[in-house]
Amino acid sequence: MSNARDWLNEAIRKIEADFNRSADTHLIRMELDRFPDITLYLKDESSHPTGSLKHRLARSLFLYALCNQWIGPDTCVIESSSGSTAVSEAYFAKMLGLRFIAVVPATTAAPKLEAIRFQGGEIHKVDDPRTVYQAAQQLAAETGGHYLDQFTYAERATDWRGNNNIAESIFAQMAKEEHPVPEWIVCGAGTGGTSATIGRYIRYRRLATRLCVADPVDSIFHRHFHDRAMTALPPGACSCIEGIGRARVEPSFVPGVVDDMIAVEDADSIGAMRALSDVLGRRVGGSTGTNLWACAQFIEQMAQAGQGGSIVTLLCDEGDRYSETYYDDAWLTERGIAWQAPARRIAELLG
Repeated sequence: MSNARDWLNEAIRKIEADFNRSADTHLIRMELDRFPDITLYLKDESSHPTGSLKHRLARSLFLYALCNQWIGPDTCVIESSSGSTAVSEAYFAKMLGLRFIAVVPATTAAPKLEAIRFQGGEIHKVDDPRTVYQAAQQLAAETGGHYLDQFTYAERATDWRGNNNIAESIFAQMAKEEHPVPEWIVCGAGTGGTSATIGRYIRYRRLATRLCVADPVDSIFHRHFHDRAMTALPPGACSCIEGIGRARVEPSFVPGVVDDMIAVEDADSIGAMRALSDVLGRRVGGSTGTNLWACAQFIEQMAQAGQGGSIVTLLCDEGDRYSETYYDDAWLTERGIAWQAPARRIAELLG
């Protein structure tokens, strides 16, 4: 067996061993006093070793690239990312002894950049977020490296039929609850990989659950969902919620497996995030607030219809990464983000 094949086998073993050492993420049950017949569950992806939902994606992307023999012992690995995916990918690159470069928008929160560097990754900033793709491809060409390209490969790198993907994990953890088959699962879309995995799994298992993607107002995904001819936003439109929402429709977004989409204002996302953090006693990230705001709409609709059941959403990442942005009142005021009223609405919902 060649040295290259030996290295490949050892690389896959290391990733699989890391997975074998890791416990599944928690499913947090939220009792809603105002709505006793409806239960909200949070799939807490912040408990992964790298602190976010993107840990699953990074593992899948590395295994996919390795098994396609796109990565070898001397490959420089490159990704375009707003932060969390790059943190997780840097973790796996370090595990395999590979150089890793993250191409990030210049506005990416400083704690995320520090987390990438902590995992051994390098930072390449671009002023225009729309150019991250080209910059990553150029770096791959210059270094003779491999561009992981989460935006293309997220929906195909994960085995949506099972193999402990996030959908299988959710339904396994819900099995002994009063309402084991949720009425809705709510998630966001950055690449579209998570929504594709969940939506496909629901259909593959012939489940009644519906999937909603919560999307920032300044994102193309919810527009494309309603009008397939819309594929990109005009220049200038940009949400401040990191990790979800895009200016162009990414190849990994599969609208056909999504049942509904809800567009959420940034102020509503941040208000919901702040309210949930107060209830949990720890900080969560902005995309979790986006998910929660959409959940609130379904909870109220179900209550008005006299319907009981369960709703599951994702707690995507830890909030300490946003201490200088979403949790900084001066930063929010400077940007005219009035989050207080949305926070009160969600606090009342959760109270």
